[in-house]
Amino acid sequence: MGIPEKIKRIEEEMKKTQINKATEHHVGLLKAKLAKLRSEQDERREQGTGSGSSIGYDIKKSMDATVVLIGLPNVGKSTLLNKLTKSKSKVGGYQFTTLTVVPGVMKYKGASIQILDLPGIIEGASKGKGLGKRVLSVARSADMILFLLDVSQPEVLPVLVKEIRGIGIRPNERPPNVIIEKTNGGGISVHSHVKLTKISIELVKDILNVYNINSARVDLREDISDEQLLDVLLGNRIYCHTLTVLNKIDTVDQSFIKRLKSKLDYDFIPISSDVNINLLELKESIYQKLNFIRIYMRPKGGEPDFAEPMIVKYNSTVSDICGKIHRNLKENFRYAQIWGKSAKFGGQKVGLTHVLMDEDILTFTSN
Repeated sequence: MGIPEKIKRIEEEMKKTQINKATEHHVGLLKAKLAKLRSEQDERREQGTGSGSSIGYDIKKSMDATVVLIGLPNVGKSTLLNKLTKSKSKVGGYQFTTLTVVPGVMKYKGASIQILDLPGIIEGASKGKGLGKRVLSVARSADMILFLLDVSQPEVLPVLVKEIRGIGIRPNERPPNVIIEKTNGGGISVHSHVKLTKISIELVKDILNVYNINSARVDLREDISDEQLLDVLLGNRIYCHTLTVLNKIDTVDQSFIKRLKSKLDYDFIPISSDVNINLLELKESIYQKLNFIRIYMRPKGGEPDFAEPMIVKYNSTVSDICGKIHRNLKENFRYAQIWGKSAKFGGQKVGLTHVLMDEDILTFTSN
């Protein structure tokens, strides 16, 4: 029996199994087997993919951050890209206008943010329908996903979330606080720092056995589900922030938007890319969500360059700045001087591990 047949058999068994306290262990094991088979299937597909099969979808990550636009066909992604970036993505009032990934660059508060307009996603994309898996794979290298919905279809967000979860992206989540250390013997020992309500220690051990791990130390530092444990075991999950945008609000009245805000269980930014409503608010939200800080470089004996700050992520270190300026800078690094919020006093000498804060001023001294 091949992998597709095994996957189908497990999926059918899961559909027939009523989930309750008595069956949750069995269902957890089925999930583990299914996840392992799907991972093996993906690996085989990648090995069998020709070198030219991803033309149009192999986009180099660049600029200070990358944001991808994901939505159903014909929700206005190309128009929004054009308005945010001055790009010239083809626009049309029919489905599947965009057939490749179209990049643009949004300039805002000194940051250069690459925005990628992906072809419209359809249900089943994460399983390969309509080249969807290839398209969605671009999102795995993004710093943020922007879900764009038509204001008349706000209920489709779970469909889009399901599709990106299907390719291993975990929106608005953080990696589970779990450590699995393989050992040479002694079986599997599980230590939990918290009360477990979502998974049993027995299920943890059995899931590890599915992945051929028979001896290990498992340290659970939070209450996790069986699916989170599988994410840790697979090791290829991507965790990123998202924003949800409802487009075409010029076609409805304000009372409709108010009703949606009270009815929907998620936050959204209402915009109209056609008539430029709330686009500045959207730019600011993108900037804030990306957690940028601005660093002003000051040459020795000179003045800080306040006109062009260096844009880096929150919690960046002096070492990260070195890497952005020149790959050899760290090799010749002696110390840096800091003025600003992260400094104890103006001109403080710091090393490579010093964590920077927004609007710090930085001077390097090299050998």
